[in-house]
Amino acid sequence: MSNAVISGEQRISACFAQAQSQGHKAFIPFITCGDPDLATTRQLVKVMVQAGATLIELGIPFSDPTAEGPVIMAASERALKGGVTTDQIFDLVVKLRHEDHITVPMVFMTYANVVYSYGTERFMQRSAEVGIDGLILPDVPFEEKAEFEQPAAQHGLALISLIAPTSHERIAKIASNAHGFIYVVSSLGVTGTRTEFSSDLATVVATIKQYTKLPCAIGFGISTPEQAKTMGQLAEGAIVGSAIVKLIAAHKQEAPAVVGPYVRSMVEALKL
Repeated sequence: MSNAVISGEQRISACFAQAQSQGHKAFIPFITCGDPDLATTRQLVKVMVQAGATLIELGIPFSDPTAEGPVIMAASERALKGGVTTDQIFDLVVKLRHEDHITVPMVFMTYANVVYSYGTERFMQRSAEVGIDGLILPDVPFEEKAEFEQPAAQHGLALISLIAPTSHERIAKIASNAHGFIYVVSSLGVTGTRTEFSSDLATVVATIKQYTKLPCAIGFGISTPEQAKTMGQLAEGAIVGSAIVKLIAAHKQEAPAVVGPYVRSMVEALKL
């Protein structure tokens, strides 16, 4: 799929606007590719889209995922033990786009070493060719993003920035140079379900809005429809990873039958 006409950044922006026009905030689920296997990953993407997911985050497994808690770390380990490769994940995206006709934006979430080891230029080119719209690299700080941002932009991919409640004076720099959407980190620490979130989120989002018109989506720790609803009142979307990955770990190849209704419940909670 070519990005020559419409860039990934434009497609991401459009999907948030479309969600709004359909009467709900954006819901963005995350799954680890290859957990429990790539055939199940493919089915999971299909059921999540059918359930109303706005954008899909596809995790490329890495042996040392520093931003992840034990749930997603274990999913990466299972996928790597199963032998999943980056090329196989690219092939999966081709199937999703061309055989399953998945049109919602999809972004990769992975780590700098995965991109480096594949070859940064080659990774960006291949991502664009298969129909990926953007990239999230949680271990790349704002000050070091240029080496990834420039080749990503050349291929029409959005390098999505993360902003945490501790970003403070860096918010202006990060937000005014952001692409696609802003990934607002709900609280300190690694990914994982939580019962409490930063009390500063409303202030953080308001500060971001002073520097960019890009939509904000809040992630890290959201697991219930009630939490999603709260985040949807603060931002344009909610991101859920660990709670879905837990379901996949528990149900394995049967997970699509459980994840579909779960995603539907989150989409419903995000209705305006």
